Amino acid sequence: MSSSTLKENEPQEFKNVKYLLTSSMRTLILIVLYTNKKNLNEIRDELKKPSATILHGLKELEENNLIKKDRKYYSLTSNGYLLATNMIKLIDNWYAIEKNKVFWNNHDLSGIPENFLNKLYLLKDAQFISSTTSDLSNAFNTYIQLISTADELNIILPIYSENHFKYLIKLLKNDDLKRLTILINTEILKTMKKNRYLKKSLIENEKTKIIEISENPKIFLTFSNEFMALTLFFNDNHYDDSQIIIDKHENAIKWSKNLFQRYMEMI
Repeated sequence: MSSSTLKENEPQEFKNVKYLLTSSMRTLILIVLYTNKKNLNEIRDELKKPSATILHGLKELEENNLIKKDRKYYSLTSNGYLLATNMIKLIDNWYAIEKNKVFWNNHDLSGIPENFLNKLYLLKDAQFISSTTSDLSNAFNTYIQLISTADELNIILPIYSENHFKYLIKLLKNDDLKRLTILINTEILKTMKKNRYLKKSLIENEKTKIIEISENPKIFLTFSNEFMALTLFFNDNHYDDSQIIIDKHENAIKWSKNLFQRYMEMI
């Protein structure tokens, strides 16, 4: 297939995004006008660019029905608003990935469905924490400190980890943790039930709700009303407890709740 044929078959949405990405000025103008209409002086003050450069960008956007002019004021058209919304998400997604690229690049992302990967911009405030040679337990200890402040926890648990179980049981016994929901693979649950202590103190605890799924998730997700924490597997299928991202923003918590619900639908 020739390059000209490929261009003819490009979806309009792709053409619109490509049109913006080839000009930082067009992109910046859309973002500046995203929240409110503005006149040329206001746009120039925000962008710190010459009027001639801005006017050229405004003319191009107006010709493509992405902005409109009413007297002295420029504003987005409906098409412009939708495109700007997607552009901002794209920029935030890139920022979220670039900010914690060591975490995202080092791990298997197959446990995160595509529609959730497309919304990583909701995790743009996430903090990346890694263990070091001088502190091999840094990531794990940070996680334990975090969950010790919660009175309610929801966990997608992909591994059998007595260290994690020990701290969860401690929180339940001390009555620090009022409710615990664990979504877990059938095989791991069977192994847990063979341990009498785990069965009595964790699985059969009145504060614990166990949700069994047949698939083994490639994601260790924990969230409460105050935070979310995420660890993943290496590409060789080994679980990595040395790197974690933590986010306390409501958008990240909402992302986690929706992902938890997505796994619930596998039941």
